[in-house]
Amino acid sequence: MSDNRCRAIDDDNLSTPTIQRRTMFTGIIEATGEIVSIEDTDDGRRIRVSAPFSDELEHGQSVAISGACLTVEAFDAESFELFCSEETLERTSLSTASVGDRVNLERALPADGRFDGHFVQGHVDGVAEVTEIERLGDDWTFGFSLPAELERYVVEKGSIAIDGISLTVADLRGDDFTVAIIPATYELTTLSEKSIGDSVNVEVDVVAKYVESFTEGYR
Repeated sequence: MSDNRCRAIDDDNLSTPTIQRRTMFTGIIEATGEIVSIEDTDDGRRIRVSAPFSDELEHGQSVAISGACLTVEAFDAESFELFCSEETLERTSLSTASVGDRVNLERALPADGRFDGHFVQGHVDGVAEVTEIERLGDDWTFGFSLPAELERYVVEKGSIAIDGISLTVADLRGDDFTVAIIPATYELTTLSEKSIGDSVNVEVDVVAKYVESFTEGYR
């Protein structure tokens, strides 16, 4: 999970109250950024990320950082700052992130925005590892481990978000799965920098969770 409710921020400098709001992403990565500083505190971790759209951000805005929905607390023309709670660090790969690491970036979908991926909440369900990387002509096949607690939510040809990227499960093999990566996805995201054994954030399709909840009493 991330700062799972894209938490509201109390700030005496805001002229109007900040309300807690639900956000949604599509898994279509806007850009990659670089972690330029990390500060560990008693209750979490504060990170600053460079971004090409940093000067367009607003205080309290939601941004998915490699799939984890976090809240902009400060920004300037070149970078912005976010806070990761202990829960975020326990459930995502941001706990092992280092200065210089590149991350996938996506701002929350506006009400009138074009929807091109799948419903992504930015609530990371777990961390997996890269198990396979194979180039097939211009395309790539990536394999990932599948945490046991997430297996029931993943189906062949279903949607899944890896580090915030909307992908389709190509082959499901019990405790791991593969996805096909087209050149644009490979080049425009951090997948091009991944190696076998690297950690990635996984968010399963929320529709599967709702179906499980709705049918709970019938099983």
